[in-house]
Amino acid sequence: MIRFSFIFLFTLLLFSSATGQEATLPPSPPTDVMAKDTPNDAGGSITITWKKSPDDIGAVREENKVKGYEILRSTESEGEYEVLGKTTAGAQTYFDTHAQNGVPYYYKVRALGIQSFSESLPSSMAKAKAQWIDWRRRYTFLLALILALSIVYFINQAKSGKQLFIRKIAGLEAVEEAVGRATEMGRKIFYIPGISDMDSMQTIAAVTILGQVAKKTAEYEAKLEVPTSRSLVMVSCRETIKEAYSNAGRPDLYNEDMVYYLTDDQFGYTAAVDGLFVREKPAAVFLQGQFYAESLILAETGNYVGAIQIAGTAQPAQLPFFVAACDYTLIGEELFAASAYLSRDPKLLGSLKGQDVGKFIFLFFIIVGSLFITFEIYDLSFLFR
Repeated sequence: MIRFSFIFLFTLLLFSSATGQEATLPPSPPTDVMAKDTPNDAGGSITITWKKSPDDIGAVREENKVKGYEILRSTESEGEYEVLGKTTAGAQTYFDTHAQNGVPYYYKVRALGIQSFSESLPSSMAKAKAQWIDWRRRYTFLLALILALSIVYFINQAKSGKQLFIRKIAGLEAVEEAVGRATEMGRKIFYIPGISDMDSMQTIAAVTILGQVAKKTAEYEAKLEVPTSRSLVMVSCRETIKEAYSNAGRPDLYNEDMVYYLTDDQFGYTAAVDGLFVREKPAAVFLQGQFYAESLILAETGNYVGAIQIAGTAQPAQLPFFVAACDYTLIGEELFAASAYLSRDPKLLGSLKGQDVGKFIFLFFIIVGSLFITFEIYDLSFLFR
């Protein structure tokens, strides 16, 4: 009886030991580990791919199932490998974004089980390097090239004397009328170039338009006054007007006091300009540039004194106020097209027409792409990612 009990206990111990070893069997390792430089990048990245472990999906025993992968890296194939990162089960790709350009690297992928793991064979050697061209953006480059060539083509057409069609902009057609009215009435013309500094594209556009308005005032010998809210804008306006008067053949009419600085404070500047409107009662007011909450205050005061007002801004929130209180309003891009429209300079006209071609191309792709997506033909957005 004692012998039988001893044999039973010994057999049970062997069975338990065998069961424990089976429970801790590692999952099968991943295979075909490959490493290569990540294409179309600035370097510093290597892409690692592998075939999943057979125990990743459908493992016979839960204990053998892959719970994730560890990626190991070394600078020698048979050297010591360090853990680089981890991925979840089912993954087959990893990006080493901490690689140094020109340094050889080897990689292993470790399949992680519950209590154990298995490693793949080392990958082939890979080095990270920078590429000169990102070929994924080739279609964007092609469109940019077409746009650039269109601009060059239309500039040459304008220089050769060909008349380029630009639709009429009522506000710009009225510039001569406004200057002529001020001359007849013997009153001043006020030009307000917005309240932003020269780092704003709208302010730059306003100063450019000022050059054309100043040229007209020089020809008509009208009185021009430009109160500014930024010192740099004041200097730019002075130089612009001085050049315009010289080009018009009347440099003797230019006076630095035509342009002056008031204050940087938004509503302090607005109050000062409103006071000038009420006291001077100008015949024409130009509100061009970047405006904010002061737009309606300025426009309403100019309307109150009976001035003909030509406004322009690319601020969508301020456009309704200008439309309601001014005689003419340049809306959005009309502000930036004004200098080409007024000066008829071949370079500006050619650039404007070339940009119109670009807009047509972009609009074409938007319409065609929308139709393709609607009817599930093709997703054009993949071409530009």
